[in-house]
Amino acid sequence: MPKKERKRLQVVISEEQDALLTKTAYELSSPERLISKSEVVRLAIEKIAREMGGDIQLDDLRALLDDENVSEHGGKNASEGEDA
Repeated sequence: MPKKERKRLQVVISEEQDALLTKTAYELSSPERLISKSEVVRLAIEKIAREMGGDIQLDDLRALLDDENVSEHGGKNASEGEDA
C-alpha cells in the first residue's frame, strides 16, 4: 500500500504563537501519546475548515490576519507591501 503523500509548509510565527502551540501540544498529550506542535497545527487547520462550513464569520478571521500582519510588519499591512 503506497504511503500518503504529504506537503511541507514553513511559516514564521511569533514567540506568543509558539508558546500557544507548545502549551496546546502539552495539554493534548498524555503519557501514552505525545502530541507534537505539527499535529496541533494540523488539528487547527481541520477545525477552521469545518467551522467555515458553519456560521464562522470570515470577516472576523480576515481582521485577525490583518492585525497579525500589522504587528509582524512593523505597523504595515501586508497588502501595502514592504519598502525595498
